[in-house]
Amino acid sequence: MTTERELRRRIGTARRVVVKIGSSAITSFHGGIRRDELDTLADVCQTRMTGGSDVFVVSSGAIGAGMAPLGMTTRPATLSAKQAAASVGQLELARAWGDSFARYDRVVGQVLLTAADIGRRDSAANAQRTLDRLRTLRAVPVINENDTVATNEIRFGDNDRLAALVAHLISADALILLSDVDALYDSDPRKGDATAVTMVGGEGDLDGVVAGAGGALGTGGMASKLAAARLAADAGIPVLLTSAERAAEALAAEPTVGTVFAARPERMTARRFWVRHAADARGAVLLDDGAVRAVTGSRRSLLLAGVTGVDGLFHFGDVIELHDSGGRVVARGIAQYDSIEVRSRLAERQSGTGAAGQGRPLVHADDLVAV
Repeated sequence: MTTERELRRRIGTARRVVVKIGSSAITSFHGGIRRDELDTLADVCQTRMTGGSDVFVVSSGAIGAGMAPLGMTTRPATLSAKQAAASVGQLELARAWGDSFARYDRVVGQVLLTAADIGRRDSAANAQRTLDRLRTLRAVPVINENDTVATNEIRFGDNDRLAALVAHLISADALILLSDVDALYDSDPRKGDATAVTMVGGEGDLDGVVAGAGGALGTGGMASKLAAARLAADAGIPVLLTSAERAAEALAAEPTVGTVFAARPERMTARRFWVRHAADARGAVLLDDGAVRAVTGSRRSLLLAGVTGVDGLFHFGDVIELHDSGGRVVARGIAQYDSIEVRSRLAERQSGTGAAGQGRPLVHADDLVAV
């Protein structure tokens, strides 16, 4: 089992690093972008790059950066207002990062992504090639969610998840999450009596940990950071979580700050990772209790006999969600039937004119991942 010191050394010497920077670290309600703080973070990234690492910056803050120029004093609540603020803020943010890295004769390349870009293999592969080409040209990729076009249905929800998916996309060696909290605590540190958790080696280390939602400027929170750390762990990528104020220590050769998360001992295959985390689910099927036990406990293929209902429209080859009788998602997988045929088979079974449990499985075990 990897020790905490070994894990921290692995993060400190990683050659390809994704650094996610939270909104509160570089923006404020009334002043827009906090240039001094942004410059300090660029300095830290430059130091790491000078030491031989490739750094990919995932920068939140587009909405926060656009609020001040538009005269907004509270974070917009409607999708259209968020997108309007983001359309202004993305330009402000890109200009600020460009000016900051220009002090080191480095060019910045802005890459805006939506969940749909990562969910489709062709667009994800194109994004990967773009990011890699920017790296070879010595440009600094600055990545953000494309808030101006993302909808509630397809958005990442927070840039912690985006950062973890980007880390997987580029086969990063480490992911560093910088926010307004210096470590993971077992409860809210603002309320006292909270204990810092310095290493998470597995799910058991999170027993009793209470994670909250995001702050006023951002959509993330400790819960989203834990979810991102689990996602990165599935991709075989270790994670360091700490505050942006401690960025220099976090990107040091052997970081001593924050909380480190160990990667899974065996990296999830790219196909299974895509099914579980990245692909867009096109629909869902409802399972009986026996089918739930078969797919989650025994990793067996899902037969039509265990399906009790269909939700949405999907086609052969689409990724679908598998729900238990209470509607909870228990697995995801690649459909071997389209939804129209599944509904037809279920109708035949209910009328007694067909045997819906025969034939090929709806989801083969090799294409099924429990969640």
